[in-house]
Amino acid sequence: MDIVVTGRHCTISPELREVVTDRLATVSRLRDRVIRVEVDFNVDDNTRDPAHATNVQLTLRSKGPVIRAEAMASDKMAAFDMALDKLKAQLRKAADRRKTHRGLRTALVADAVSTTAQQPEPDGVETREIAGMVVTGDGPLVVREKEFDATPLTLAQALDEMELVGHDFFLYQDKDSGRPSVVYRRKAYNYGVLHLNVS
Repeated sequence: MDIVVTGRHCTISPELREVVTDRLATVSRLRDRVIRVEVDFNVDDNTRDPAHATNVQLTLRSKGPVIRAEAMASDKMAAFDMALDKLKAQLRKAADRRKTHRGLRTALVADAVSTTAQQPEPDGVETREIAGMVVTGDGPLVVREKEFDATPLTLAQALDEMELVGHDFFLYQDKDSGRPSVVYRRKAYNYGVLHLNVS
């Protein structure tokens, strides 16, 4: 397993790098075929809340989907410990789900972020095309467009992928009906599912 530790706006000491590497060695017991773990430390000294000064993001890349966990704390080690605990919890949930649901998908989801085109108009007012919409001037519209390669999934597979990425929702194409669907987290460990009827 390859472990890459990087720091933005901070330096990573050899001692911290060694501790991070040692603690991440336990992740391979929870997830098979881990290829690479990326640890990104980001320190913001200008934040108003010192408890959120350090942000740590862990990204686990394996033969299956990408798994991420993120945490904020006042120092690097505390933020790393919190992010690692979140990552392990996500991996345990996925392992428990696999015990009852077999045959989950193991393809990587790749994303590509589109760029926005800016074209000034003759009278000095700027016109931008964002996600297929034309915005004139300084409109408050901020859109981030992403495209993903999708493979049809069952509901159990979509729940598993949502837990692995640590989000509260997951958009997928239903394997049985072929409809675009969203599974989302509700209170008290319940889930909801939305299906679109495309006409």
